[in-house]
Amino acid sequence: MVINGKRIRAAAGLSGIVLMAGCATMTDRHGYMPDAELLAEVRVGQDTRETVDRLLGRPSTEGIVDQTGWYYVRSDYERVLWRAPVETDRQVLAISFDEADRVANIERFGLEAGRVVVLERRVTDSNTAGVSFLRQLFSNLGNFNPGQFFGGSE
Repeated sequence: MVINGKRIRAAAGLSGIVLMAGCATMTDRHGYMPDAELLAEVRVGQDTRETVDRLLGRPSTEGIVDQTGWYYVRSDYERVLWRAPVETDRQVLAISFDEADRVANIERFGLEAGRVVVLERRVTDSNTAGVSFLRQLFSNLGNFNPGQFFGGSE
């Protein structure tokens, strides 16, 4: 039986397309970051924890020690084939509340070249409460060795 040259070229072309599609970068997004339009509606010094909840929804993280802040966290990852996902972007929106449960500060942080940078800040004073928590959050997420949990070495 003779194999037709057109069929061979078509099969080779189809195989090439399937292989190229398999090498495509896949992106994943974890967490929730409120839209800029919704965030613009939050007024520092006027809105309360309840109105922020209605406008933006409950956060994924709240202040650990003193419950004075809400933290919305979003991370973007890229994955190619079988390789482990690589974090390409992380953003944190920190909303701090005063003793009367009114919004005191709104700050948005990003990750650039491995360092925490302030992307946007709307504050009632110059105090940046909770920054140490944010630095810990940015520096520790995703930086662990699974072998530590199974008796392996680093």
